[in-house]
Amino acid sequence: MAQSEPLEDDVGSQQHRYMRMAIEQARKSPPKPTNFCVGALLVDEAGPAGAILASGYTLELPGNTHAEQCCFQKIAQAHGIPEDQIGNVIPATTVLYTTMEPCVERLSGNLPCLERVLRITKGGGQVIRKVYTGVKEPSKFVNENNCEARLKAAGIEQIHVTGFEDAILAVATAGHEKQGP
Repeated sequence: MAQSEPLEDDVGSQQHRYMRMAIEQARKSPPKPTNFCVGALLVDEAGPAGAILASGYTLELPGNTHAEQCCFQKIAQAHGIPEDQIGNVIPATTVLYTTMEPCVERLSGNLPCLERVLRITKGGGQVIRKVYTGVKEPSKFVNENNCEARLKAAGIEQIHVTGFEDAILAVATAGHEKQGP
């Protein structure tokens, strides 16, 4: 039997707590056959417990938005600044939790989420230094996602939070046609 939740002794970990919260965000995404339902959180890793700066889910905001994009846009709107300047207002200890690794290509023509992460800088340095992911992006829409290599090249660590793969993929593919028997 496939495991869809971490073992009981792992339940208390912060990583698992935030990934469960990201999955709850993903469940709010309207299911469509043309996108994945993804949830994301921006968290101040050095802040007090529960220091969530922003949350988001696929299609939460107008314009074919992705979960990470919604987080960034909410921070920008709250501070009255362009999205590419949020690095100036979020803590240097901000991390990203996302149920699916950030996309590297947008078929809609929107800026890919990986590019959005990479442009969050302050004084020329990356602000987001860690990205926690639940699953790699399936190749349904984009054949190869080289997100992990590009994050690493930028000095950003990608950490896979294990134990949620089945639950994440079940939510992510809601609204997709089922393949096979």
